[in-house]
Amino acid sequence: MSLQVDAFRGALEPFTPAYPWIVFGAGVLLGWRFHRLQPVLALLVLFAAERTLVAFGDAGASLADRAVTASVALLLPLDLAALAWHSERSLRAPAGRVTFALLLAQPLAVALVRAPELAPLARALDAGRAGAQGLRGVVLTQPELLAFGAALALASARFALRQTLIQSGFLWALLAAFLAVGAGTGLAATVYLTTGGLVLVLALVETSHRLAYDDELTGLPGRRAFEDALLRLGGRYAIAMVDIDHFKRFNDEHGHDAGDQLLRMVGATLTRTEGGGRAFRYGGEEFAILFPGRSSTEALPHLEALRRAIEATSFTLRGRDRPRRKPKRPVATGPRRKLSVTVSIGVAESDGDEADPRAVVNAADRALYRAKGAGRNRVVCAA
Repeated sequence: MSLQVDAFRGALEPFTPAYPWIVFGAGVLLGWRFHRLQPVLALLVLFAAERTLVAFGDAGASLADRAVTASVALLLPLDLAALAWHSERSLRAPAGRVTFALLLAQPLAVALVRAPELAPLARALDAGRAGAQGLRGVVLTQPELLAFGAALALASARFALRQTLIQSGFLWALLAAFLAVGAGTGLAATVYLTTGGLVLVLALVETSHRLAYDDELTGLPGRRAFEDALLRLGGRYAIAMVDIDHFKRFNDEHGHDAGDQLLRMVGATLTRTEGGGRAFRYGGEEFAILFPGRSSTEALPHLEALRRAIEATSFTLRGRDRPRRKPKRPVATGPRRKLSVTVSIGVAESDGDEADPRAVVNAADRALYRAKGAGRNRVVCAA
């Protein structure tokens, strides 16, 4: 087994120098293209740490070089935790500019550690490294372990508050940084840190994909995802168009915040579509549902169940003066009026493999207008 591992490592070694340049370069370009400063800064921090460990991380290096490695071990986790707590907006605010200035100052500070005049500081940073033990050969001093522990706690707390792919990527990057700093130098440090960066890049790509294809308000796939799904349809299928009745009047009477609350409620109900149906936010107050492999007749009972479920669902509007956090002693404000809405649905089916999905959508739209003309709150099949 050890011979196989050595052979695999030997096969990878020629590609190791290019690995960080490819991953971090691609990640920075993607972050710039998608206007995501937070992951870009994290990738630059990881890349700087990787280059520093490659240059100064030799276990047999001088005291000054070991002090540089110790500085990376202390600063890297704290930098990642600080960036994890920033948002895209806060990074462009004064607090973000302070963070950016501190990040820019760190390379100079680490370089100064090697100065002969700062030998006492170098010895303090290196103190305790000899004989220090860690996880599976990862050797870190107590201050370095404390830095990673604090960073992990901060990043975990941030993830608990905001469970996004980017925040998950920060946790994995911290784990990779812990293993890389313990490895010190060579193939392992480069692979660990670059793989941590790769996780952030993949999280960035997936997040950007979701922003492009998912509707943020309802959580449903959006119009672009619907258009892509149409391209993959073939054979028999049914398409239903769903419209909230009197939505404009509801918005005018109760405000746009109430309208958003209504859209979320309807979207949540549509996610429970049975019969193999998949719901999409088509635009405005209109939704679409695809039923691959189903006819209109087969989809009809499931659409009728959705219509009845939405009609039977009532919800209470959030008051504009409602506090963001529940007070210790809530003050009764009197009964709130519960509201309910209805939807109209039109459904059409394909007439064979040559059917144009766009023509089926148009037929479902015409059926939807017939449902509205017949009094709303009903399901109508295309003729």
